Amino acid sequence: MGKRKNFIARRIVMRKLLTILLTITLVAGLLTVTGCGKTEQTKDKGNSDLTGWDYIKDKGELVVGLDDTFAPMGFRDESGNLVGFDIDLANAVGEQLGVKITFKPIDWNAKDMELKSKRVDCIWNGMSVTAERMEKMALTDKYLNNKIIVMGKDNTIKVEKAEDLAKYNVGTQADSSALNVLKANKAYKTYADKISEYKSYDEAIMDMQAGRIDCIAVDQVLGEYKNSKLSKKMVVCDYNFGGDFYAIGCRKEDKDVAAKITDGLAAVIKSGKAEEISNKWFGRNIVILEGYDK
Repeated sequence: MGKRKNFIARRIVMRKLLTILLTITLVAGLLTVTGCGKTEQTKDKGNSDLTGWDYIKDKGELVVGLDDTFAPMGFRDESGNLVGFDIDLANAVGEQLGVKITFKPIDWNAKDMELKSKRVDCIWNGMSVTAERMEKMALTDKYLNNKIIVMGKDNTIKVEKAEDLAKYNVGTQADSSALNVLKANKAYKTYADKISEYKSYDEAIMDMQAGRIDCIAVDQVLGEYKNSKLSKKMVVCDYNFGGDFYAIGCRKEDKDVAAKITDGLAAVIKSGKAEEISNKWFGRNIVILEGYDK
């Protein structure tokens, strides 16, 4: 009987010790979580009151949102490295402004949300200036004059006016600037049923090479870059849909950030670096800056 009492007593002691250990562990865990929460809140609070360029300076970086498949503006090379005209230009502007440039690939369709949530600070990736974007974003001055052009599979494709597209099967990328201008043209009804939309221009070009379509409507910068990589060259048709200017988009309230980037662009142009970058990617200087006298 004495042995049983001793056994029970030992079990009671062990349970008490176990309870104390569990309590200590739980309290320590709560203190750790609480401490982390306070640290994170303090960090967030440190930036919450800052806006515009003050917010960028406080972070020490400008986070650039981009579609990393849009050659030659921003894309991955064979080794997976992020390269392109806009990549080089953004880095050059960052040096002028004294801020680190951090690139963040995003879903292009979600770019407005990415800006508003502060996951990125600007959209810099061959983004066309449109009335909608002028309304939703603070835009820099235009820095590049792209065009929407028509490229045929060979020199038998003759497009001298928009209505000529009705004679051919036309490919373009879905949700692209080219598709938008095709639809906006007054002659759209004459060729609407001739248009095929593709997930990418690579697919459209492959179909053209296979003879399934006759020509593509495409951004000049992209079309010329793709053409430089092809053994069988596409032919640029006489007709184009006119200018398609590019700008960098910032949060609507961050007009000072857009102004700072514009100043940086002007400095890069003045130094000759912008022309050097343009020659590297396009073989000629296509950089402009609205309102800037070179």
